[in-house]
Amino acid sequence: MTLISPSILAVENASLTDATKWAAEGGADWIHLDVMDGHFVPNLTYGPPVIKLCREVTDIPFDAHLMVTNPDDLIPELLGIGCEYITVHQEACVHLHRTLSHIRDGGAKAGVALNPATPVELLVDILPMLDLIVIMAVNPGFAYQKHIPETVQKVARLSEMTSRIEWPGHIQVDGGINVETIGAMVVAGTDVLVAGGGVFKRRTKGQQGYKDDYSEHVRMNIYDLKVACQVAIEEGVDPYK
Repeated sequence: MTLISPSILAVENASLTDATKWAAEGGADWIHLDVMDGHFVPNLTYGPPVIKLCREVTDIPFDAHLMVTNPDDLIPELLGIGCEYITVHQEACVHLHRTLSHIRDGGAKAGVALNPATPVELLVDILPMLDLIVIMAVNPGFAYQKHIPETVQKVARLSEMTSRIEWPGHIQVDGGINVETIGAMVVAGTDVLVAGGGVFKRRTKGQQGYKDDYSEHVRMNIYDLKVACQVAIEEGVDPYK
């Protein structure tokens, strides 16, 4: 089953709580939370107080992606809020095993994200500690970036590596996911797709499903992404094209 995790950071002219509610009611499987500190990445976004407000409007799984230099400082609060998945960057964690242990001991699922230049092979020794691997298809820090097409080969390598040991976790791709890019990611081995603009970009007048209600734009965009996933699964896409 392929899951869609909308990134509420990409919402246009609306509150993050509204974005969370619309995505959850529009068919999202998870909610993706981009936490940035202005140090590990150039942008500064939101933290646990905002996530706590978002938690009040839905009970679907929260997928917290910590693009921060010191993720250990935020993990206790996110565990208290009830984030089901907490992902840290391999590049930010000197003691990755210890950080992942904190997440899992706190009752959440532990994830690791890899920047575009970081090879998947670095995760071989830590796979038993992981419930989620996030492959960045853009350089982290901003919404609405152009998708890096070579990511598909990276996902295919990771899928092959994890299948050899029957690893039970999820492979997620984050960055530039839309109806044009999602199919190759699914066939390469991804089962969770983060979509920001692909979910929250307003449909244009004349486009099928256009309505004045922004929540309807979100619902239709999620529907289109899920259809694209299903078509890719049924028809197949060459992940090395």
